[in-house]
Amino acid sequence: MTLQDQRVVLLGGTSGIGLATAGLAAAQGATVIVASSNHESVKRALDTLPTTAAGQAVDLTDPVAVKAFFDGLDAFDHLVYTAGESLTLLDVESMDLAQARKAFELRYFGALGAVSAAASKIRPGGSVVLTSGAAGDRPNPGWSVAASICGAVDSLVRALAVELAPLRVNAVKPGVVRSPLWSNLSVEDQQTLYDETSRLLPVGRVGEVTDIAEAYVYLMNQGYATGTILTVDGGHVLV
Repeated sequence: MTLQDQRVVLLGGTSGIGLATAGLAAAQGATVIVASSNHESVKRALDTLPTTAAGQAVDLTDPVAVKAFFDGLDAFDHLVYTAGESLTLLDVESMDLAQARKAFELRYFGALGAVSAAASKIRPGGSVVLTSGAAGDRPNPGWSVAASICGAVDSLVRALAVELAPLRVNAVKPGVVRSPLWSNLSVEDQQTLYDETSRLLPVGRVGEVTDIAEAYVYLMNQGYATGTILTVDGGHVLV
């Protein structure tokens, strides 16, 4: 299986899991186009990717901007959506509904809007790969919003796989990964999280972005998978 001579568009592909996926897809011979809302993040990503890569800053919560972005692209083979801000953790008793709605804007509605704008540009045999999370199956206290987003994405994948067939639609469900997702925590708190999680997980360590990138590339290559949520969580749901 290879992505040789295919075109892959990665929204959120300028850092963390998205950038790792862009790099792995490029290593398989794909031409990658990355986008995020941050100009500097796009520039840094392009500095690390092959010269064939392209990138653009796009506000993924703005449907007009997203449509204009895809209108400006030639046909491509795969859409990957990994965009997301630092994880939103909110206690129910002190719930900030405005903040909760904002979390859905990028991670859920951003993904839905991107698929809506991009579907007609994806060539036969191509796919969409979205991003869910293990919190949807095994949340901790304070994770009601994060878990709800994951559950919504899981349901979205299955619905889109039916509606957009034969276009394939899948998602990757990571567990705890050493990535910018946790940038709202101090460095010390991040390390504590990684250490405590590593002690609990059957694999004995937290994930790396390269671990998860392999799952996205697998789903792009796997022509018989659709409506699939691929869990890569180190056994998080078991403990």
